[in-house]
Amino acid sequence: MNSYKKAGVNIDAGNAAVKRLRKHVKKTFNKTVVKEIGSFAGALNASFLKKFKKPLLVSTIDGVGTKVKIAKMTGTWHTVGADIVNHSSNDILALGASPLFFLDYIASSKIKPAQVAEIVRGMSIACKKLACPLIGGETAEMPGVYEKGEVDIAGCMVGVVDAKKIIDGSSIKGGDLLIGLASSGLHTNGYTLARKVLLKKMGLKKILRKLLAVHKSYSKTILKLAQKIELRGIAHITGGGLVENIPRILPKGIGAEIDKSSWRVPKIFTLIQRNGKVQEAEMYHTFNMGIGLVLFVSPKNASMALKFLKKRKEKAFLIGKAIKNRKRTVEFYG
Repeated sequence: MNSYKKAGVNIDAGNAAVKRLRKHVKKTFNKTVVKEIGSFAGALNASFLKKFKKPLLVSTIDGVGTKVKIAKMTGTWHTVGADIVNHSSNDILALGASPLFFLDYIASSKIKPAQVAEIVRGMSIACKKLACPLIGGETAEMPGVYEKGEVDIAGCMVGVVDAKKIIDGSSIKGGDLLIGLASSGLHTNGYTLARKVLLKKMGLKKILRKLLAVHKSYSKTILKLAQKIELRGIAHITGGGLVENIPRILPKGIGAEIDKSSWRVPKIFTLIQRNGKVQEAEMYHTFNMGIGLVLFVSPKNASMALKFLKKRKEKAFLIGKAIKNRKRTVEFYG
């Protein structure tokens, strides 16, 4: 007799995973959550949105990519759980939005309840720090789609911002200054190249923990800063690096110049570049190179912004300026 389990999918394992992660998910709940995990969908009481004159819902969906390969090699899973939450929070932050709720997706060739629970534990820690409830998700066992032992992690975050306070880059002007905030490492991009150089070629097993450094969330600090000064643009430096992510928010006729000598590139990037014989242009097109977020501010507000960030122990640097009568590109010097 055939069965779903004999075909390769163990429903009991999925149920066991849900039981394990339930306690972690509940820790993220706040008074807006009206449905608990186990239903068909999560629900939020959105009556508080009345305080916004014109609330705009902002959403993003993304994954942690091949960083899961590092998690698999080390057996450490909570960090990649936190990664997807923090990554998502930075994406909606780029429009000035604060988090409302988060949904996760975890898929594998075979569900391991303890492994899933650890991933969700990491998500719940990050969600709680952001006051963002984790209200639902999907845990899928798909042998034949995923190779044996492989795991995929993705997530969706929804946030809110008042229409008058949205930060979309449209107010960026020539002469505005760029403030770069330090990253905590590779974040969640460039791991296919990093693994090829650091692990396959050099065999640097000792660097695995460094590669697992959690993708930093800038949300709480920058939302507070936005209450004090005008932020004309925010770029989250993800896939495509500084080269591609900054132009995404530039208005027509505005380009940007970046001084590469204005911050010290972390050693892990120079290690990849030198040992992998990767061209510098490719490095800046693939990795964040030590800058996880870029703010555009007027010259008069730059000093105040830097002081604010320093007070909150954020490493920040003046890294360049916006240039008028240019194409929407980034030019590097220094």
